[in-house]
Amino acid sequence: MKLLWKLLRCHLSAAQIAGFSLAGMVGMAILLSSVQAYRDIRPLFTQPDSFLRGDFLVLSKRVSALQTLGVGSTDFTPAEMDDLAAQPFTAAVGPFTAADYRISGSVGAGGMRFSTYLFFESVPDRFLDVAAGEWGYEPGSREVPIIIPRNYVNLYNYGFARSQGLPQLSEGIFRSVGIDLTLSGNGLRETFRGRIVGLSNRLNTILVPEAFICWSNDRFGRGGVRNPSRVIVETSHPVDETVTEYLARKGYETEGDVRDEGRAARMLRLAAGSAAGIGLLFSVMAFYILILSIFLMLQKSRDKLSDLLLLGYAPRQAARPYVRLAVAMNLGVTLVALAATWGVRAAYLPVLETLQEDYAPAGTGLTALCAGVVCLLMSLLDAAAIRRTIARLRPGAGGVKKAR
Repeated sequence: MKLLWKLLRCHLSAAQIAGFSLAGMVGMAILLSSVQAYRDIRPLFTQPDSFLRGDFLVLSKRVSALQTLGVGSTDFTPAEMDDLAAQPFTAAVGPFTAADYRISGSVGAGGMRFSTYLFFESVPDRFLDVAAGEWGYEPGSREVPIIIPRNYVNLYNYGFARSQGLPQLSEGIFRSVGIDLTLSGNGLRETFRGRIVGLSNRLNTILVPEAFICWSNDRFGRGGVRNPSRVIVETSHPVDETVTEYLARKGYETEGDVRDEGRAARMLRLAAGSAAGIGLLFSVMAFYILILSIFLMLQKSRDKLSDLLLLGYAPRQAARPYVRLAVAMNLGVTLVALAATWGVRAAYLPVLETLQEDYAPAGTGLTALCAGVVCLLMSLLDAAAIRRTIARLRPGAGGVKKAR
């Protein structure tokens, strides 16, 4: 075996090994980083408050002078709801159900007590962007879970609190604040306790469970089913020109401008796919560089390998040093690529944590397994190619026989 190693070292090329190592490391690092980044970004697609699951559009109709004079309606009819649901870009449509009675709320802060009139709305649970474990209502209960927009917290902290000399509140403290609610209508007046269970980035309204809205509308309001004045639409993909044209044709207005978010989502998906493709391309190139380098060494040692086979060495024995070299190089490249992947991950995780509340990144086990599988597959392919090439050098196997 020492003779074989000496034979191998005679024809080693540092430039070829460096070229393979560099290409292999870059390709493997890009490939593994793409896999890990996809798994870390995936919660942004699948969690309720994802901004990459498509877009959630809150639609309403323009209020014209006729509506101001009491002529016409801004409600969505059942036919319009069905038309929205039938569009190819629509994944789901949900109505906003508003409370039709008077609501007042009061809360204490800094030794002062503030009271104001409020409004309640509800949407189907699938459109919520808050994973509220305590979301729900039993008719007759005096405690009402509430979800408020996150920008309400910002308005208090950076506007009202600063101007009135009141303390600023963290989101955790804000959620612990109880609100005394007074509901009145139909000759009834009752008090409830509101409890903030979440902060919404998607919906700019005060949300309560649908069960509470239905029960309270029957008790304090007019009751019955009414056409919604606003609807929320979940699109099956980020907003594109087709969606924009449909909304303009129908005269529907959206809250905010979602076109930039749609473009960002498409660009992110395109970037992730492109990075994975580039990584795979580099890995394939590295594989071919290694194979070509070893084939070149085999060609340089062709006569000596033929002599070894004539002396009784099996092709597997003659190929063993080359196989070991290939496996060692693949293993080294994989370990360095994994280290680079963890470094890249440590750089982007803080950014992802700012995009979603209670963000939890994926584990790294699958990426390590992927690296092991790729390393094993490349090593097996290298070994098979090396053994096949050396086997052809045997006398009678199609190789060139040495002249006597």
